[in-house]
Order: sequence, then structure tokens, then C-alpha cells
Amino acid sequence: MIIDLQSDDRWQAIEELIDQLVIEGKILPEHRPSVIEAVNKRERSMSTGIGFGIAIPHASTELVAEVIEVKGRSKTGIDFGALDGKPVHRVILFLVPAGQFQKHAHILADIAKQLHKMDF
Repeated sequence: MIIDLQSDDRWQAIEELIDQLVIEGKILPEHRPSVIEAVNKRERSMSTGIGFGIAIPHASTELVAEVIEVKGRSKTGIDFGALDGKPVHRVILFLVPAGQFQKHAHILADIAKQLHKMDF
């Protein structure tokens, strides 16, 4: 988890979170550009800023063997083009192995359930 994201926009935030995955050894450094492109491609199709200060950028890629995630918090807020037009303060980025659509959908559903809990 990155406690204090330094990014000013969603594209920088995505890179900052992916850099953390590289630091943690969850993504190989040489795969970084391809993973960034996969997440950015998904983000360009529709913002993952779901509102309530939360964004969930994600993608499927052949470059991971299992689901991986990283979370970040922004004290100042990031413009993610969220549905409610408000800045994002919590970002949950996850990657799913290519071809695992059901797992991808299941993870999004699990995150949605967690977000409905008051203590989350």
C-alpha cells in the first residue's frame, strides 16, 4: 500500500501504483511499460473512478500468473474523471491473468461488497 500518493492525475497514479508492484517484485521491471499500457487502455475506455472518492483501475494481462493488487491513498485527491465528478482519495489497482474473465468480475464484485461496509 502507498500511504501518500504523490500523483496529480490518474495516469501518474496508475504509474506510481505499478511502480510499487515492481518494487515489491510482483511485476518484472521489463514488464512495467506493457502493464501500464494495459491499465491505461482499460482506463481510456471508461474511467474507473466509481465515485465516493474511490477508483479501481484494473486490467487483464498475460504478464501476471495470479491476481495482484496494490492500494494507494491521496490526501489531496486525484482527478480520475469519477462518475460523481469528485476527486479520488482511495485507489485500488489490480491485475488479473489474461483469459480469467470470471475471476476479474468476481474481484470487482468483492470490492463493491467491501465498499458497502461502513467500517471499510
